[in-house]
Amino acid sequence: MRTGIRSATALAMVLALGAPTAAWADPKPAADHVSARDEAPAGKGVPPELLALEKNLHPQRGDVRIDAAKAVLHLGDAYYFLPADEAKRVLTQVWGNPPDAVTDVLGLVLPKDATIFENVWGAVVTYRDTGHVSDADANGQDYNKVLADMRSGEAADNAERREKGYQTITLVGWAQAPSYDAASHSLIWARELAGEGEPVHTLNYDVRLLGRTGVLSLNMIASMDSLAQVRGAAATFGGAVTFEKGATYADYDSSTDKTAEYGLAGLVAGGAAVAVAQKLGLLAIVLKFGKLILIGVAAGGAAVWAAVKRFFGGGRRDEDTI
Repeated sequence: MRTGIRSATALAMVLALGAPTAAWADPKPAADHVSARDEAPAGKGVPPELLALEKNLHPQRGDVRIDAAKAVLHLGDAYYFLPADEAKRVLTQVWGNPPDAVTDVLGLVLPKDATIFENVWGAVVTYRDTGHVSDADANGQDYNKVLADMRSGEAADNAERREKGYQTITLVGWAQAPSYDAASHSLIWARELAGEGEPVHTLNYDVRLLGRTGVLSLNMIASMDSLAQVRGAAATFGGAVTFEKGATYADYDSSTDKTAEYGLAGLVAGGAAVAVAQKLGLLAIVLKFGKLILIGVAAGGAAVWAAVKRFFGGGRRDEDTI
């Protein structure tokens, strides 16, 4: 039986996250013609109020307009979108994020057969009015140096974490090196991260779509054994956004529009993504140098929560163990 409540996937939960009240078993895979919300695992230990929340969601498919970004997300029938209000309810009431952490969330994208209780990944949609991010030096970026810079504070930070009794966190490397598509103005990269004592590494995928004066973001997290599936979704999202006339990358006017103080490497190293994570609080890992952004995806059970608290510094190693 496949489970969406594995330790590595649960690492997507956030700092200060509240533990769910119960764990639950997996539902049967939904048939292609059945909405994921109709396959909620009734009778499997999910609290009734959460089952009611699931049944009252209004998933959207096909073309979905993201008003804040003046963009359209083309999902087809392979994924579904939960609008901002419903996404925030899922993130807070089901996945345990604090309400003040989700104020900027514009929606949540899930695979067509996933429920809000059982999933491999979810993509949190946000938009930041960062200013126009130049891609003029796209071919000259040294992402190996960016990776080295991201690791530069790791030893000191982990020494501090260990001294305080917290698990250490290691940036293993790129799960997918940053790549930029000049036609779609999309930047995609993925990181592999290891938590001390965790047998399965964590996968963080970032998709950034550049518009006239801002960046539309889709952030996903899973375990490394889901790399192929998440990579496919990230590639799809990279080409699935159309900015409306007047808001496209080509509409930028240097004489009137705000310009970001960083380029593509800045986005990978932090830039707008750090600002998003700091605002949202939806991060699994932000090392001391503030560069590793992971957005929340899964939840499940007090035992998992205990491990998450140890991993992210929310609890000591001598607390509850799995």
